[in-house]
Amino acid sequence: MHISERESELPESDMAKLIKIAAENNSVISLGAGEPDFPAPPAIVAYTKKIAGKCSHYSPPEGRRDLREAIAKKMRKENGIRCSPENIIVTSGSQEALLLAAASALDVSEQVIIPSPSFLGYVPMFELLNASPVCTSLDVNFEPDTDDIRKRITSKTEAILINTPSNPTGAVYSRKTLEQIAEIAVEHDLYVFSDEAYEKIVYEGKHVSIGSLNGMQEHVATFQTFSKSYAMCGYRLGYVIAPPKMAAAMKKVHIYSTISAPTISQMLGVKALSQSAYTRKMVKEYDRRRRFIVARLNEMGLPTKMPKGAFYTFSDITAFAKESRSFALSLLKKKKVAVVPGIEFGPGGEGYIRCSYATAYEKIEKAMDSMEDFLKK
Repeated sequence: MHISERESELPESDMAKLIKIAAENNSVISLGAGEPDFPAPPAIVAYTKKIAGKCSHYSPPEGRRDLREAIAKKMRKENGIRCSPENIIVTSGSQEALLLAAASALDVSEQVIIPSPSFLGYVPMFELLNASPVCTSLDVNFEPDTDDIRKRITSKTEAILINTPSNPTGAVYSRKTLEQIAEIAVEHDLYVFSDEAYEKIVYEGKHVSIGSLNGMQEHVATFQTFSKSYAMCGYRLGYVIAPPKMAAAMKKVHIYSTISAPTISQMLGVKALSQSAYTRKMVKEYDRRRRFIVARLNEMGLPTKMPKGAFYTFSDITAFAKESRSFALSLLKKKKVAVVPGIEFGPGGEGYIRCSYATAYEKIEKAMDSMEDFLKK
């Protein structure tokens, strides 16, 4: 039977393999996970039981009205983005929202500029739609090099994708960088796809939504999720705030994909938006782990910048190995510690490894001891 050429060109993910190995082998310490190790907030667990028999029907493709109204209020108050419920599409996670936006805004061979390194799902997703991702470099602070972005723009460029706080680097983009990107988008009449999945996991500085900048409402699609801020990965709930024309197009496309996000998750989403105290508790613990793991990685000779957001470190391994994939596989085989090779995140990630500190402190301690021993031999 025939399998599409499109599918055959999708890359196999080393991260998926590492996570599978770690899940099936209790002796492996995984620093690969991209999800909180915390359970969902107790209020969400309790409310799940309460509404279990009241959510068996489809929701509207754009999402339940009560949730979209709550999101609009949240976006105005916390992100400085003025929007109405009609600008919001609720999805099965923010990755689906990005897929719907790409399908709505990009035709075959049209280009989207993507930072490298960046989340491993971006490039294959655009390629799946036969759009053309174009990688751009980061500066020394892991923020987009805006001069390089300008050089990459052609007549086929339709969008610039940004991710702040960033996976895998932990960078939080400065207002100055965002203003420069906004200027480019306005000048060339481009969309900005702003992935803000880690918006609430910030330790230094302040998260700024590019959609809040003057004149950007017609250019920016802002993608957010309940997965990271509220430890609700399995509930598969995200959303996008988009310009009216794009939001209408996404609603139409949604009908032909998943139809709607899970009704039970949407009902829980309204409840989750009031759980800020639980989020702060998680961030406080992530910060404790962050300071420990960065210090240990640097002490053992793996130069590592202090991440300002998200829950990842991105460490330079070039003093020990040329290829991140072989380094990660050797570490897994010899010391049973799983990290993600930087090449997974694009060509700009080669020579690095990503470690997640969304892992229990005690496990991180053991993993650091094992890695240090690994580097000495």
